[in-house]
Amino acid sequence: MPRPSDLSIRSKFFGLMSLLLIALLLATGIFTYQRQKEFILRFAVDNARSLATQLIETREYMSSVVKDEPERNYGLVPQVVATQVARRVTQNSKFYVRQVSLRYRNPENRPDAYETTQLTKFITQPAAETYGIVESGDSSVFRYLLPMRATASCLECHGSYQSAPDFVRKRFPPGHYSYNYKVGEVIGAVSVTVPVKDLYAQLGADFKLDMMARGAVFLIVTIVMGFIMSRLIIEPVRLLSGAITNVTRTGFFDEKLPQKSHDEIGMLIGAFNDMMDELSRRTVQSREADERYRRFIEVAASAVITFLKDGKIVIANEKAEALFGRNRQMLLGESVYDFLEEGAALRERIEQPGEFTEETTRQQVVSAGGKLVPVEMVVSASKADREPLFTAILRERRGA
Repeated sequence: MPRPSDLSIRSKFFGLMSLLLIALLLATGIFTYQRQKEFILRFAVDNARSLATQLIETREYMSSVVKDEPERNYGLVPQVVATQVARRVTQNSKFYVRQVSLRYRNPENRPDAYETTQLTKFITQPAAETYGIVESGDSSVFRYLLPMRATASCLECHGSYQSAPDFVRKRFPPGHYSYNYKVGEVIGAVSVTVPVKDLYAQLGADFKLDMMARGAVFLIVTIVMGFIMSRLIIEPVRLLSGAITNVTRTGFFDEKLPQKSHDEIGMLIGAFNDMMDELSRRTVQSREADERYRRFIEVAASAVITFLKDGKIVIANEKAEALFGRNRQMLLGESVYDFLEEGAALRERIEQPGEFTEETTRQQVVSAGGKLVPVEMVVSASKADREPLFTAILRERRGA
């Protein structure tokens, strides 16, 4: 499996863009989800508050205007009217509304544990309302309670036993907790309940739709940016890389790339073309210089060889062929140190630290057949593009 650093620029770009957009999509998704959750909670609180407020206002209105009508029609009792109104208002919604009190008269309307706790807090710690998400078994429910307080009209039926109407006294005996209400005291609360899954059902649908839309937008952005980056940056860089590789492999500097812009990429391609022109010019000059050098050494009266630092012979003239007793093809590529009796000492001097300039020494050339030919050798160094070159001029010593 290739390392990430070995992947192509196109793969790296699309990979990084994909990771960035996925991270951005997740971040915006989490942010959107949290905002929609807050919106749903506010929606639930606002609707629960509205229902509870309407119920309490209905109850208080009926309590203030109804006089002796409940004696003939029990359905006009303020609490009963409020209960029926709540049932009708919420019959097509997910909200379940009821009136609860610690002074319950119907065992079936007994407050549950959460309602009991909140009613107790309303009595000891007066609050405008309370709400929250409560775990109920394996599910969660939204709970809301708005306290109901006794008004002056409430005391007409729930004040003292003696002042209560006959139909109330017939239902509740003296000492019952339906009596002795005080103005302003908490007598119960409107309780609103709705399952959280019903609240989030719409949230889930909207969230999925929103995420799909965002994902589509991010995908389009990735494709468009990928096309632009590929056309304007990646493709020119790929062509430039291929051209450089081809030049390195072939050694020809006549390849040019079309310069279609004057931005950074265009300037880079322009610089590449200028470099190819300069390298081509220098190559021609170098070849001409090499040719002049070869012609010069061919007419020289002495043997001349050019070798690298490791001793590898790269140029030899006709006199060198005669001196070493080998033709040019046999000499090229061989180490000059192997043909000198004191070649090891010369190698050591050339390879030692510091810049080698020039020296004149006496050597014994090992010619073909092992014959030793005494020579006077002048070695000089010259700088080349990659590594230094050494030129040796060898003259036979007569009478040695």
